[in-house]
Amino acid sequence: MDVADLPAVDTLARELTESFDVDHPVAVLIAREVLTEARTGNGGVSDPVAAARERVARLAGSRLRRVVNATGVLLHTNLGRAPYGNDAVAPGYSTLEFDLASGSRGTRGDYLHHLIAATTGAEAALAVNNNAAALLLALAALAGPAGKVAVSRGELIEIGGSFRLPDLMAASGATLVEVGTTNRTRRSDMADVADEVDALLKVHPSNYRVEGFTEEIGFGAMGEVARAAGKPFIADLGSGLLDTRTPWLDGGPPAWLQGEPGARQTLAEGADVALFSGDKLLGGPQAGIAVGTRPAIQAMARHPLARALRIDDRTIASLTALFEAYAGGRGGEIPFWTMATAAPELIAARANAVLEASGAAGEVTEGSALPGAGSVPGHAIPTPVIRLDGNPEATWRALADHDPPVIASRRDGGLHVNLRSVLPDEDSIVGAALAAI
Repeated sequence: MDVADLPAVDTLARELTESFDVDHPVAVLIAREVLTEARTGNGGVSDPVAAARERVARLAGSRLRRVVNATGVLLHTNLGRAPYGNDAVAPGYSTLEFDLASGSRGTRGDYLHHLIAATTGAEAALAVNNNAAALLLALAALAGPAGKVAVSRGELIEIGGSFRLPDLMAASGATLVEVGTTNRTRRSDMADVADEVDALLKVHPSNYRVEGFTEEIGFGAMGEVARAAGKPFIADLGSGLLDTRTPWLDGGPPAWLQGEPGARQTLAEGADVALFSGDKLLGGPQAGIAVGTRPAIQAMARHPLARALRIDDRTIASLTALFEAYAGGRGGEIPFWTMATAAPELIAARANAVLEASGAAGEVTEGSALPGAGSVPGHAIPTPVIRLDGNPEATWRALADHDPPVIASRRDGGLHVNLRSVLPDEDSIVGAALAAI
């Protein structure tokens, strides 16, 4: 398009606003960017109107909205992980840092931190905005500036978004000391360096497994080595199982939890600080939970980074309701655990009812669901699924275009709708989406 034929910014912005669900200032911003690229020749824009429409469509599609998770991945990172929320704090003011008894400034999250400590058997606790932040704070506070931290080479993990443990450790100011080999790290390896470092770190490989000719030093052995050397022991549990006994579940822990460490047990094995996520197996909002000895937690709370990583009143309210459910023996009512432990027969009955009511072409067949978010890798939950006939890509697109979108799973050459990750009161939405195709 010739420069003289380019539309005015306002003209293009009005067209974008009329065609897509975006506010006018956003449309103006995109229109100005594209027209500038067209005029200067930067960006390879040959048709600015089409380019602007494409960018706005992509931007509008990224707007935060509710979806129905029918993928069978219960803790789906891209879809917000644990489906949890509460109305403990309505829009307005709260006693975030206000002491009603004295009428003066209070301590943020004081009740929550005592509740977490009581629930996990810890001396003290601290909640920050995610588990990577909790690890960053623990390293900075317990290893100190330029402190050395020992960790097994088999635990130099990379988490989602290409964030790697060595990079996080460098950001904390600590120096990484690699111990052992990728597949074998013995107690003697860690004991050999314990006197030379400022802290010991063990990272549970919650999103991968190393199998075959392997050996790792367990949490208990790490605790013993740390105590003998008089050094703090940081245990990053990742997924966030409170207690391996799962006392909130009838019948004890399900088979797919085998090998997952619990916060309570890790503390008992000698960890000075145990860290875990709020939105994984805990089943709550995004947060990083640190539990441990009072000196270790106080050192973290007093570190300057703690203010940058703190949580707001709505996260405090959500975590409070969550831990009150665990403390009151109602952990089984948390949506994640309700979905994860639902009997396959119940899922099959729901799937057959949804498929029959919708009139869609497909069948209910054997399948599986995953805990998700890197939790308990290699373990699946047996789950009947709806396998739909027809073109998987076209059907997936049709379901995703429904209002609200229904996100299904493309696998094994077909499209699967898995109701284990769908809340029961969302079955009618899935049925309507299937009927529409």
